[in-house]
Amino acid sequence: MVEFDDTSKFVWLSDSHRGDGSISDEFLKNKSIFVSALKEYHDGGYTLIEAGDNDELWEYDARHVIKANGIVFDQLRRFHASGRYYRMFGNHDFELADPHAVRAAFDEAPHPATGEMEPFLPGLVVHEAILLRHRVTGRELLTVHGHQGDFSNDQNWRMTRFTFRLFWKRMHAFGIRSPSSPVQNSFKRHKVERNYNKWIRRTGIPLICGHTHRERFPRGKDLPYFNTGSCVFPSYITGLELTDGALSLVGWRVEPDDKGYLQIRRSVLVGPRPVESLFR
Repeated sequence: MVEFDDTSKFVWLSDSHRGDGSISDEFLKNKSIFVSALKEYHDGGYTLIEAGDNDELWEYDARHVIKANGIVFDQLRRFHASGRYYRMFGNHDFELADPHAVRAAFDEAPHPATGEMEPFLPGLVVHEAILLRHRVTGRELLTVHGHQGDFSNDQNWRMTRFTFRLFWKRMHAFGIRSPSSPVQNSFKRHKVERNYNKWIRRTGIPLICGHTHRERFPRGKDLPYFNTGSCVFPSYITGLELTDGALSLVGWRVEPDDKGYLQIRRSVLVGPRPVESLFR
């Protein structure tokens, strides 16, 4: 459980699917945008929640992901060192549910210049869920990746990972995606989202997820189901922010300024919406 109040600043980013820098690496096209966003969030005093599927461990080994994304992990190490980094596992990094796998992957890593092992993300804990509770009102927000209960991505994840490593990794190099994924399969996507809504009706607790790659932000009397979207859209990333006691859906993309120079810019897509309004 993590406490927050109206002065707290959080950002949720999920489904970055960091790879090995090869042609099949979906994250590669947005790496610069992602790093720029992390720099601004760290310097702005935000706490970062990576809400699952942030490293693509179905297709690549963790050591290859770390080696190919040094500039990204430099920023993550800054959050971790300041005590403002929470990491969650999803279906594509399910092996991080095992604390031994987390320590093996992240406690130490070779220095890029000397090759000698040094502390990397020591003591990192990877969670399945994170519950935020308001210090004053006791209101709660739950974050899960969103794969829970999806048989092929939850109970049968080892077999699904095997087929990805054997087959779909090669297909990704040609832009072909697995039709079994909720990202590509609209029936499956809507099915898992219906399960989210059933849970919200039963508990009354607002829910923040990733997994489907479809950003969601409730309006009006909609059930309080939020989705971060993903960081592997063509040329942009999305995420959720909590500031001044309100949630916003934001996007980051490369855009030209008035003089035609390209810049990485943040924009608010929907919101802000006060957290308190989610309980009325």
